[in-house]
Amino acid sequence: MRITQGTFSFLPDLTDKQIAAQVKYALDQGWAISVEYTDDPHPRNTYWEMFGNPMFDLRDPAGVLQEINECRKTFPNYYVRVMAFDSTHQVESIVLSFIVQRPKDEPGFRQVREEIDGRKMRYTTQGYAVVAKPEGARY
Repeated sequence: MRITQGTFSFLPDLTDKQIAAQVKYALDQGWAISVEYTDDPHPRNTYWEMFGNPMFDLRDPAGVLQEINECRKTFPNYYVRVMAFDSTHQVESIVLSFIVQRPKDEPGFRQVREEIDGRKMRYTTQGYAVVAKPEGARY
């Protein structure tokens, strides 16, 4: 199962050249860039671990690619994404987000149905990776 979160997630994986073009666009808009990673890409897990500090004053896509490659090397079996923040209204908000690395095997999610309080049903989403292995050992 291919995780579809963020921009471009329905497309084939981006090449480094395509990533650099997207980063250049974001930097041309004056947006700050950050690199994040996780081994739990649950749809409600919007807060991934940040790799390094946000790059508020960076203007060269090569610096971002260097940070992405360091994150890839440090976490070879994790999801890695790039986030772009727009702070023009004094409230930083994410305006662009895309995955730049995925693990080889993406186990996906399952829906769990639970009967509660009589005949009421509760549905939850669980990642197969989370159920099978502890944090840090999922991929």
